[in-house]
Amino acid sequence: MKSNKVIIVFLSLISWIGFAQEQKMTNSEIVAFKQKVNAVAKKIQTLSSDFTQYKHMDFLSKDIETSGKMYFSAPNLLKWQYKNPYNYSILFKNNKIFIDDEGKKNTVDIGNSKIFGKINTLIVGSVSGNMFDEKEFTISFFKTKTNNITRLLPKDASLKKYIKQIELTFDSDDATVIQVKLIESSDDYTRIVLNNKKLNGKIEDSVFNN
Repeated sequence: MKSNKVIIVFLSLISWIGFAQEQKMTNSEIVAFKQKVNAVAKKIQTLSSDFTQYKHMDFLSKDIETSGKMYFSAPNLLKWQYKNPYNYSILFKNNKIFIDDEGKKNTVDIGNSKIFGKINTLIVGSVSGNMFDEKEFTISFFKTKTNNITRLLPKDASLKKYIKQIELTFDSDDATVIQVKLIESSDDYTRIVLNNKKLNGKIEDSVFNN
């Protein structure tokens, strides 16, 4: 009986610590946070970063881990260059998605698909931090000691079929995105962690070649 009480107290302590680490922002904090993020997003002309991606699927015992380099150029050029464990790139450009799978190339016309268009806007917005569209999302705001977190629930029925929730983690100092988590309707998710970010550095035009 005594051991059971110890376990209960221990679990309660864990819950309390978890709650203490993440708290809802007040209305005034939300206003200040959104203003800071929007101000930073408007100044971003280019952004490059290393990234590590974790793909979680319930039927796998371990997340699938890939890594590479991300490049963004305002207003909507975006490239994900996977380098490990394989060479693969996805380029968002001119309302199209260009895919290069180790030399095998394919193109998807975003203009022919409403859902692809929304996903493109979502991905570009998640990188630049410009995603506070109350018409498209129900948004909640949280804070920890080191980061700010926004959780976005899509309102569009067609988007909800693919994406249940988007979670963006911002560095509280420079108000840039350091982690993107896309939760699918099946509750599988993709988590992308950005490291070694460089703001407004020179990115060669050739990076965005098809």
